Amino acid sequence: MYRNLGSRKGIYNVTVRAHVFRGLAPLAIALACAAQTMPVRDLKPGMRGVGKTVFSGSRIEDFNVEILGVIENIGPRQSIILGRLSGGPLTTTGVMQGMSGSPVFIDGKLIGAVALAFPFAKEPIAGIRPIAEMIELGNRPHQSARAARTLADTDLLAGLDQRNSINVGSGRLAEMATPVSFSGFTARTIEQFAPQLRRLGLEPTQGVAAGAPAGTRLGDPAALHPGSMISVQLLTGDMTMGADGTVTHIDGKRILAFGHRFLSIGETDMPFARAEVLTLLPNVSTSFKISMAREWMGAITQDRNTAVAGDLGRRAQMTPVSLRVSGGPSPANYRFEMVNNAFLTPFLLQMAVFSALDATERSIGSSTFGIQGRFEFDGALPPLTVNNIYAGDFGTGILTSLAASTSLAYLMQNGIEIPRVKSASIELQAYESRRQVQLDQAWLSAREARPGQTVDLDATFAAPTGEIRRRISYPIPRGATPGPLYFTIADALTTNLTEFRHLYTPGASSGRTTRQIIDMLNALRGNTRAYVRVWRADPSFSIPGGDLPNVPASLALMLGRVPTANQGLWPTGSKVAEFEMDADGHAVSGSRTLQVEIKE
Repeated sequence: MYRNLGSRKGIYNVTVRAHVFRGLAPLAIALACAAQTMPVRDLKPGMRGVGKTVFSGSRIEDFNVEILGVIENIGPRQSIILGRLSGGPLTTTGVMQGMSGSPVFIDGKLIGAVALAFPFAKEPIAGIRPIAEMIELGNRPHQSARAARTLADTDLLAGLDQRNSINVGSGRLAEMATPVSFSGFTARTIEQFAPQLRRLGLEPTQGVAAGAPAGTRLGDPAALHPGSMISVQLLTGDMTMGADGTVTHIDGKRILAFGHRFLSIGETDMPFARAEVLTLLPNVSTSFKISMAREWMGAITQDRNTAVAGDLGRRAQMTPVSLRVSGGPSPANYRFEMVNNAFLTPFLLQMAVFSALDATERSIGSSTFGIQGRFEFDGALPPLTVNNIYAGDFGTGILTSLAASTSLAYLMQNGIEIPRVKSASIELQAYESRRQVQLDQAWLSAREARPGQTVDLDATFAAPTGEIRRRISYPIPRGATPGPLYFTIADALTTNLTEFRHLYTPGASSGRTTRQIIDMLNALRGNTRAYVRVWRADPSFSIPGGDLPNVPASLALMLGRVPTANQGLWPTGSKVAEFEMDADGHAVSGSRTLQVEIKE
């Protein structure tokens, strides 16, 4: 059996055979057969149809659509249908966020989904994504786990705007921002992370959603229809975060929605819930729906340029997180689940930690936060741990929240594989005072020494409560080579930069196994101590998997010629010994390097 689907350049011929209904490519065939569609080439200005969406509760209502024309060649094999919307509250609200995916029919045939709008428009004129382009997403091959790392690879948070847009005259027809509802987060958290969210094409709103409980039974698929509201659940529990949109088409257990990308992460596994509209909020820029998530209905499995696709009745795998804040005036415990994704998981965790700190502590004035974290993974991988303390007069909360996610982000975006986080636990300790010390002075007991003699290194740290003094004694090994011997006393950041500089080189994790990366991250020093590194200027190299100290001259010459950024070889001083100086639970900053001459 054959069916024709219209596009800008012609007709796609699709052959349907019942025995090939497996995977996403056959999904496109099934949808094409089940839905009565109208190709773009058959559309004419002045044609009238109806759209379907939810304006209140869960009741699907019709609105009127007048076809104004088709904008062709806006992208590779892509067109956009321009339509004037009317009816219901649209005269007052215009095209609203949350309408993305609302199906549009002409003579009972599906032509596409509302997906784009003009900001500040005086009339509700929308861009309608042709249904053929939405169905076509099923013809694309599956991405591998590594290829699906679009967000991390392109560093969207550095300033890339996720929303596609088209210049029409002096106006800008842009993909409608996806409204993201938060519950359990502080207002300052939304404000802090709003710029990053908007760069991703998301519009944050606070306190208007309650996430569907993960432990409940999945809802009845019959409750969803084309035009129904859904909420893609990124976080659920004591803290919730859901992205709202509209269902375009349902075929059996498969759905298409949104009419544009959500985050464009390709293959994914994110739960979605049925949503109900509480009210509409007209806005001069872009109006939006205020909705509330209800029961879980299934999982989104594809997030592509023209639509999202998912399965009804499928339960997504989420990561349970326990978050505890103690020591402050308002201790608190949080439990929630979050999606498992190389980009989203660290980002969501950072937001949750920041909100937990902001809810229990002041944001201005001297403060100190300690953090201990543990991440468990599927398979035989060891856990990843975080243990640090941060002090300052402002910005301490954002530093602490970043510390909770940095190591996890490095691991999940390592370019080798994306480990699944089985569980995460974070312990946050709040202190009323600023627990920070600065390295003040350091000196050696002698400027010259011979093998067998002991050299003392004394250091003083300036603390808010007074001076802290520490000493280490180092016996010069017998047979030590004459020449300068260096003692560097430094904080954790300086020491980590010295010995793990390859961590900070783009693409440096290439060639390591996931286990090696976890071991390397766990070896990073915590900043509640000062570290004394005894070293020589002899050539030494750090390579994937370990260090090469005391390299022979011939090998050093050869390794020194290797391009370091590509091969993972980093010349360092040859470390002889290392010691730690405890700072009584204070964050340490500062560094000094001293020298003693070894005599024969």
